[in-house]
Amino acid sequence: MIGLNRVKTWVLIAALGGLFVVVGGLIGGQNGLVIALAIALVFNFSMYWFSDRIATATTRSKPVTEQEAPDLYRIVRELTQLNQMPMPRIYISDMMQPNAFATGRNPDHAVVAVTRGILEILDERELRGVLAHELSHVANRDILIGSVAAAIGMSITFLARFALWFGAGDDRNGIGIVGLLLAWVLAPIAAAIIQMAVSRSREYQADESGAILSRDPDALASALRKLENAAGKVPVPASVSPAEAHLFIVNPFRGRQASMSLANLFSTHPPTAERIARLEQIKQEIA
Repeated sequence: MIGLNRVKTWVLIAALGGLFVVVGGLIGGQNGLVIALAIALVFNFSMYWFSDRIATATTRSKPVTEQEAPDLYRIVRELTQLNQMPMPRIYISDMMQPNAFATGRNPDHAVVAVTRGILEILDERELRGVLAHELSHVANRDILIGSVAAAIGMSITFLARFALWFGAGDDRNGIGIVGLLLAWVLAPIAAAIIQMAVSRSREYQADESGAILSRDPDALASALRKLENAAGKVPVPASVSPAEAHLFIVNPFRGRQASMSLANLFSTHPPTAERIARLEQIKQEIA
């Protein structure tokens, strides 16, 4: 299933890239494509190299030593050794909303952070399940995938918003003002949906590989239940942007939500009930 999830993720990335090419060609022809590609490269470079600094700053996260958080270090060290990966830097966020996230450009420059809120409500077994999930994001190079998706998505939005500046109504490139208006309205929506699908695919993959790493799917399922119940009850700091929601193990900007809600189409995370159901299936497979 992990391999299938990776294929799905890269198919979605390819779809996002295809949308980028189509919009670039419709709006500005070859020149528009080149300009947007340059913008995408700048966004990608910035997000890849500085994602950890941005995430830790906006979430008010600070590095902690092993003396300050011995249990946290012990759990992370055990899991990294099992997964044969480098030890990440460990941060604790002042956020009281229970949550966790991983960031960094690669496993050698990774950060795993937990909030003070999550340390208060999870027991050690559940915390281990959450940390296995976050370390799986690092091992699966999800930060790179997210950066690529975000950069292409932002480039599409930029192109679409400035569509009328690139020859609106000029039928020489095969599209008139109606087509450009459609691109302006629909392209950002399509890009957002694909980006969110990428995020959901990565969450499923991290749930699965994290459950296998910890050998305890029940612990992660129990943690997700607690985190879902707490989501939305404690506000996040104003410095945290909704654009960063995909970083966290549960969406920090929503509370309980029906699994069949239309809003799930625009959610960065799969419905928690579906994640738990998949974890129960994984439990049977590895038993």
